Amino acid sequence: MADAILADIKKESCMLRRKPGLAVILVSHDAASQTYVRKKEEAAVMLGFVHRQYTLDEGTDEAGILSLIDKLNSDDEIDGILVQLPLPPHIDESKVIERISPEKDVDGFSPVNVGRLMIGKDAFIPCTPKGIMRTLSYYGIATSGSNVVIIGRSNIVGKPMAALMMQKGIDATVTVCNTKTKDLRAHTLSADIVIVAAGHPGTIDESYVKDGAVVIDVGMNRIPDSSKKKGFRLAGDADYDSFEGRDVSITPVPGGVGLMTVAMLMDNTLESARRRQKL
Repeated sequence: MADAILADIKKESCMLRRKPGLAVILVSHDAASQTYVRKKEEAAVMLGFVHRQYTLDEGTDEAGILSLIDKLNSDDEIDGILVQLPLPPHIDESKVIERISPEKDVDGFSPVNVGRLMIGKDAFIPCTPKGIMRTLSYYGIATSGSNVVIIGRSNIVGKPMAALMMQKGIDATVTVCNTKTKDLRAHTLSADIVIVAAGHPGTIDESYVKDGAVVIDVGMNRIPDSSKKKGFRLAGDADYDSFEGRDVSITPVPGGVGLMTVAMLMDNTLESARRRQKL
């Protein structure tokens, strides 16, 4: 599915007057962040996009990052600006995100795009929720009248996911759970679709869902594993193996939602290029 979407993006981008441009700012030595940035770079290069990566030292001050964003905001070659999160503790994430022009906010995190999403207006949708919606559509999974339980309330996944599911035309009945939710299993057992984005491996297993349910696993956790060359293995927030033999559809980790997240970033960048070229 992700490959098909990227192939379509490549065809459409060739029809533009100039190539879409994506700038990525990384201020971290965190291995996971570096992996995510590398995947985004690979996709952008494969598509023929203009791609610029700014890898800054973790000691970089906030003013330096804001100054770089200002330059990129006014750079006609750049259609999308992405700041890889999380940022070091001495940098105010909100201030950085708010500095990105809403027209180039291809992550969909700026208050302008978040607000437009909430009221059902055209906006850049955060890439992971957008990828989940495209996944459900691709596999013909009905949302209208469905009970959807979202585990997690982050600004990146949980909140925008709930907003999307409540939109007219999607028409789901949404429950958002968190670490303080009492009897999580009671909520998920009534769900037609469970979206787990808790950030903790093994948050749910097969006992949490009913037959016929759909589980979208957003988690990406590194589990120490001496049998692996890198010393770890990747696991989602759902205990994937426990679902074997159950009548349940579940996305894998790795090879699931993460691929769609990257594809949707490229899709948002293409859309920004279209808008800025008034096509």
